[in-house]
Amino acid sequence: MVDVWWARPVDPAGAPHLLALLDAHERARIDRFRRPADQARYLGAHALARLVLGSRLGLDPAAVVIDRTCRCGEQHGKPRVPGLEFSLTHSGDRVGVAVSAAGPVGLDVEELRDLAALDGLAEHALSPAEPRPPDGHAFLRVWTRKEALLKATGEGLSSPMNAITLAGARVVSWSAGPAQAWLVDLHAGPDHPAALAGLGTEPPEVRVHEGDPLLH
Repeated sequence: MVDVWWARPVDPAGAPHLLALLDAHERARIDRFRRPADQARYLGAHALARLVLGSRLGLDPAAVVIDRTCRCGEQHGKPRVPGLEFSLTHSGDRVGVAVSAAGPVGLDVEELRDLAALDGLAEHALSPAEPRPPDGHAFLRVWTRKEALLKATGEGLSSPMNAITLAGARVVSWSAGPAQAWLVDLHAGPDHPAALAGLGTEPPEVRVHEGDPLLH
């Protein structure tokens, strides 16, 4: 079973109760964002994650210890908490959190938008066996699937997207990737395609929840 929550970004200026949930690392990150929209997306996603994880673990959300240690030793790796697998994402007007007790998961959402550099992005993201999507919107659907897969493994965008070949929401091949991985397309809201990914042969049941009530 994987549970997914979707919510809207939250302006930090009007949400001191959510800012209080963040740890020192998260507060430092949010302070580095110059654009209010980026701050709102970051706060919404990370506060939502803490509220959901705290409820699952029986902890105060502010007391949830999140380990972000990368293989290089820095704090920019896949976030982890003992006993649960989770993934968070944000883009445009949506933030999301996925939580699983059945193995690693990756969640990604993208806001549909025009892509001026589509040719370069396609070269970076598509394998030689994949057809070029007809437009930026179709390309972003492919991108969400691949980024969700990379989040599930913990590699993120440090691993090449063009090593993955997809046929719709199905992994055809993945050189140097896991032997088996599943994908599920999600709808995070108007103009916000999303995808959920994990390791294994078949996707588990996915339950989708409204996260806004948790943030207000």
